[in-house]
Amino acid sequence: MRWNEAEYTGWGRVRRASGRRARPEKVTSLKAILKDAPSPAIGNLRSYGDQALNTGGGAIDMTRLDRLIAFDPETGVLAAEAGITIGEIVRVFAPRGWIPTVMPGTGFATLGGAIANDVHGKNHHVSGSFGSHVLSIELVGASGRSRKLTRGGTPDLFRSTVGGMGQTGVILSAAIQMQRCASEIMQVRESRVEGLAEFLTLLDQSSADHVVGWIDATATGAGLGRGILEQAEIKAGAEPIGKRRPKSVPVNAPRFLLSPPIVRLFNRFYLRRVPVAGRHIERRLEDFFFPLDRIHHWNRLYGKPGFHQFQCVLPEDTAPDTLVRMLTRIGDAGVASPLAVLKRLGEGQAGLMSFTMPGYTLAVDFPNRAGTAPLIAELEAMTESAGGRIYLAKDALMSAGSLGRMYPDLPDFQRIVQKADPDGRFLTDMARRLNLRGETT
Repeated sequence: MRWNEAEYTGWGRVRRASGRRARPEKVTSLKAILKDAPSPAIGNLRSYGDQALNTGGGAIDMTRLDRLIAFDPETGVLAAEAGITIGEIVRVFAPRGWIPTVMPGTGFATLGGAIANDVHGKNHHVSGSFGSHVLSIELVGASGRSRKLTRGGTPDLFRSTVGGMGQTGVILSAAIQMQRCASEIMQVRESRVEGLAEFLTLLDQSSADHVVGWIDATATGAGLGRGILEQAEIKAGAEPIGKRRPKSVPVNAPRFLLSPPIVRLFNRFYLRRVPVAGRHIERRLEDFFFPLDRIHHWNRLYGKPGFHQFQCVLPEDTAPDTLVRMLTRIGDAGVASPLAVLKRLGEGQAGLMSFTMPGYTLAVDFPNRAGTAPLIAELEAMTESAGGRIYLAKDALMSAGSLGRMYPDLPDFQRIVQKADPDGRFLTDMARRLNLRGETT
């Protein structure tokens, strides 16, 4: 199997790595690589920071191991290789009346990446995280040998692999429980929201299966927390909607495109696109679940320096006051982009290092500029003080000292991972930065 020297980045394009990369097409090739030169796996590199980077070392690109293995049309159980994307699963199975029970914000995420990050979707308050619907995992260790993990049969290793960011080995394949879908169309109710208190109330009161809010992170004063709430259900018996051709950002955008005056102006117009009384619209499944996938290479909009995303989850009791302080600080800083999301999370933490917990999650993109890192450090401190946690799949700046206080199951995770990979063959840049695996690494 050939190794090629390459430079690669996370989706935020701030953290970069260079090193050897292999791209096996067969299971036998993958196992031979792991036996000869064990290395962490990477997928489509949609995690934002350094979670999938391994500077100076090897990385195994799993995107060619993307085959469907088996599907039961009666139960909706799908087995597939880890390199298949969530979007491809939707494309193949939605016409047959099935979709993944939980989907992240991009269809370009791979099955293996969705498990390793235990991603959540717009229905976490109803269905939990992605890992809650994983039935089994085939994991390949540093020896090249594989083993089947299940929640009941191998609970420790299963819960350390789900949300474990690839530290237990390489996910080769998995079986997941899909859910039925009555059509490929979403019925969406859009509501304009005038402030944060109203936003949180509407999130709490919503009975919809899929709920997400866009929030104007540039607003201050009386407009703090204003935005648009989307509540959606799959529409039974809906007529198909034509697929729109995706657009692309061909080059790095100039810096002025995300200057504070332009972002504030864009947000003002974006808010007003929804009538005061709200509206009902229909969208294709992909357009609702993966809205930014219609713009290929949208990360180039942040220019060559790239961007950071800050995403936290805050407990229900501390969230209202903390969100006011966070949004006030973000608005005053004037560096937020138009991409900011507020959601309600419910029960459902499938892995020891899973991000989700009951409460509210705020995600905001920031161009990589001089004041961005200090601002995110302030937001991290607010998160920790409120008893919340940072989403590691989006992180590139979190301090190692905060990790254990945000993730109480970290000692158990470290114990299990050290047994699964005692030589640290699957370490990544993030694992080293956060001392994710403890002092012995």
